Amino acid sequence: MQSDELKALLAENFADSEITVAIDGSHCNIQIVSEVFAGVSPVKKQQMVYAVINDKIADGTLHAVNIKLYTPEQWAKISA
Repeated sequence: MQSDELKALLAENFADSEITVAIDGSHCNIQIVSEVFAGVSPVKKQQMVYAVINDKIADGTLHAVNIKLYTPEQWAKISA
């Protein structure tokens, strides 16, 4: 799977979000900055993303997934 394919899949489910995807073989780094994460627990945020990519993990397309999720406010604080 190419990073642009995964990014498009995530964009379908996280509209109006800033999505970054980097894939190296079966290893994947995902970063999403979205207002949809406001007020959501860290575990629930992860579950939201895994719900989208779980089929890719189950079929072996993705193996090691690193996910970083932020609200725009959180991202503004750490990227300043």
